[in-house]
Amino acid sequence: MNLKRTAMIVVAGAAFAAWLSAAIAPANRTTVVPPRAKASAAETRSAALEQEIARLHDRLRPDATPREPGRNLFAFHAAPSRPAPPPTLPALSEAIVPPASPQPTLKLEGIAEDGAAESVIRTAIISDGVQLHLVKEGDAVTARYLVAKISADVVELTDVGDGSIRRLALK
Repeated sequence: MNLKRTAMIVVAGAAFAAWLSAAIAPANRTTVVPPRAKASAAETRSAALEQEIARLHDRLRPDATPREPGRNLFAFHAAPSRPAPPPTLPALSEAIVPPASPQPTLKLEGIAEDGAAESVIRTAIISDGVQLHLVKEGDAVTARYLVAKISADVVELTDVGDGSIRRLALK
């Protein structure tokens, strides 16, 4: 039984290989083109239409190449530079004072309390317009402020730079 099965597989494989090689190899066959019969009326009209389409396509092509436009809408062009005015120096009597940095917009959103009446731990919820800060006494709100004291409705912030105190109250 095993010998028959092996023989059948070999014969089938050889037949498949022969078929595959015949499909891949170019055949030296010449195809005979039957002589064309007389062109029908539809074919002559179709040929005339194709000639007319080709003539119209040639007519649509420009004879001369377009000249480059005066400006390119897709390229950035800087305005002509003007000579800079001479710099003016401040008078010696004028003191140069660096501008004070504006205070960030801070808003006290709420206060949370945890613990018994004697040992209440308060957490302040402060918004700086971008994110919320949950801070306790001694924590930093931003790089500029530290929380000095949290009461029931007011938070005192100490400025790290100059030591001034800023108070935020619930509204």
